[in-house]
Amino acid sequence: MVIYGVALLAGCMLVGLIIGDVLGQLLGIDANLGGVGIAMLLLIFVTSYLKTHDHLPESTESGITFWNAMYIPIVVAMAASQNVAAAFSGGMVAILAGTLAVVLGLAMVPLLTGKRVEDATPLDARPAAPAQGRTP
Repeated sequence: MVIYGVALLAGCMLVGLIIGDVLGQLLGIDANLGGVGIAMLLLIFVTSYLKTHDHLPESTESGITFWNAMYIPIVVAMAASQNVAAAFSGGMVAILAGTLAVVLGLAMVPLLTGKRVEDATPLDARPAAPAQGRTP
């Protein structure tokens, strides 16, 4: 059933947050230290284990897939908003470091994808190729 997939996701999230809180306390930090990441890794490991032992029905897997699609973008957006708030309260150096990281990341896209600058024109701006085998 789909509800079992949601329950598995919720259980992994709860365990991950508890482990993150304990890690934060052990290191003397008053914060959750990687609880969401731990939860997602735990979910990957548990679902992989259940799949290899044929204990994960298709409907349960669809419940996990649905909430993964909803959950990950929400968590990323929440983390990004916290980082922006911390950057503004951290001063100009934090804002400059964040801006520099974004600019360098964008500059690396052509290098990582292997595209040259002259090849970067949009497909709709290129002239249409003539139809082969047809004569006017």
